[in-house]
Amino acid sequence: MDVTGRSGEMTVFATVAEQGSLSAAARALGLTPSAVSRIVARIEARLGVRLLVRTTRALALTAEGQAYLRAARRILADMAEVEEAIADQASPRGRLRVTASLAHGRLYVVPLLGDFTARYPGILVDLNLSDRIVDVLGGQADVAVRFGQLADSPLTARKLGETGRVVVASPGYLARHGTPQVPDDLLGHNCLSFNFRRAEPGWPFREDGRDRALAVTGSIEANNGESLAQLARAGVGIARVGRFAVENDLATGALVPLLEAFNPQDREPLHALFVGGSTTPARVRVFVDFIVERLAARVA
Repeated sequence: MDVTGRSGEMTVFATVAEQGSLSAAARALGLTPSAVSRIVARIEARLGVRLLVRTTRALALTAEGQAYLRAARRILADMAEVEEAIADQASPRGRLRVTASLAHGRLYVVPLLGDFTARYPGILVDLNLSDRIVDVLGGQADVAVRFGQLADSPLTARKLGETGRVVVASPGYLARHGTPQVPDDLLGHNCLSFNFRRAEPGWPFREDGRDRALAVTGSIEANNGESLAQLARAGVGIARVGRFAVENDLATGALVPLLEAFNPQDREPLHALFVGGSTTPARVRVFVDFIVERLAARVA
């Protein structure tokens, strides 16, 4: 090893303290005992203090030696952290924990992962698709791709796009139960809803220039829009879901949009949320940059 610089000297001294003897430190470092002794003597001469008390049977640190050891360990750890961070910039690596909603994650995030891991082979993507809110600040994930208005939070947010919502039903359901013409007609229908608390108390509509929330009821509630869309396709009832989740169904006619004249055209933003700052790992930054590049303007 190179022991000509201050960091090399600190490494030698820390090793002597850890090993408990000059000869043991020399073996650990691949140096001769005399070389280790000269380095310790050089440090003591420069500082003008005794760092080690050496006897034939033991080696002990003086008070000044203990202070130097603490400082040396801190400096060496800081240097290692800086070098690791710089190396990480050049070749991001490590486990990246990503969470996204079930439907959007399956339709939009999963198809991007092959290209991402090909570009960054040192990153292992640990993906969790769930409509349950994951605590990024608490360390449960590195990046969360989420719809919804942002609450006050120390998290950093990068906007990926936004989506509207649409009320849908299958042609078969409408043939059996009739097509609602105004929002109040939904009170006589089986409306499939989310089972977690949302910002609006009911399904929002705009009538006569005014916004209102209609409290609907139904036989099934679910924690994700993909399940609601699947139930709607099966003719179980009417659902209000993100338009992105049913684009293909609307295009093929498997689902029919309802009450579009009363659609408030509310838009729900999509963000990538993560802990920002100078200590943000490169694997997080490159992933967020990648999905911003690929997802921006793709959300319906």
